[in-house]
Amino acid sequence: MPSEAERPVALVTGTNRGTGRAIAAALHRRGYRIRSLNRTLSGEDWLGELRCDLTDPGRIAECVAEAVAGTGRLDVCVANAVDRAFGPLADLPARDWDRLVAINLTSVFHLIRHTLPALRTSAGLFVAMGSHAATRFFEGGAAYSATKAALKALVETLLLEERGNGVRACLISPGAIANLDGDEAPYKMSTGSVGDCVAAVIDGWPRDVVVGELEIRPAGLPAPPVTGIDRLLHV
Repeated sequence: MPSEAERPVALVTGTNRGTGRAIAAALHRRGYRIRSLNRTLSGEDWLGELRCDLTDPGRIAECVAEAVAGTGRLDVCVANAVDRAFGPLADLPARDWDRLVAINLTSVFHLIRHTLPALRTSAGLFVAMGSHAATRFFEGGAAYSATKAALKALVETLLLEERGNGVRACLISPGAIANLDGDEAPYKMSTGSVGDCVAAVIDGWPRDVVVGELEIRPAGLPAPPVTGIDRLLHV
């Protein structure tokens, strides 16, 4: 059994519920010590929470420094926290756009900057949670889709620049997730399943392999729309 100091450390944002909590739980089961950056704290000791507003670059820097100093290492960072605001461009409040850019994109930049020294030391991995919305655009989704699309460029550039320093980077882009309490939609992935997939990328691949990008989709599909002559069966 490894000593406490020998156990790997994962820093995950947004672990107080949903997908982030599932990712943290899956890594914890694999023996990782968890440190979390959460705006709202759950109060559970195993999450190693630090209160952090991801729109505040200074607070991100403080929390990363505290997490690394407290554990003595950092092996993985998972940028999971996300905000959403939907509405047509003509009506979307500028404050909503600015908030999504700050949380979904700019905070990831600051996480990269402040975790890189420790990740270089551990030959670690930076994971960013993307979305199918980055390539499958929809009305009312401009702010969300734009921030998720930009993550691809950010993560790929990180991989190109830091692979020579031993740091790997991965963008994981899931489809529909049952991410809200009480959501039991049969055609969405469970948060637990997504958490297990993320943990497998982090802890299940050989260290001489990097998964630069991974897309995951729900296995089930709703019935397709009725088209063509088959419409006659439904009138």
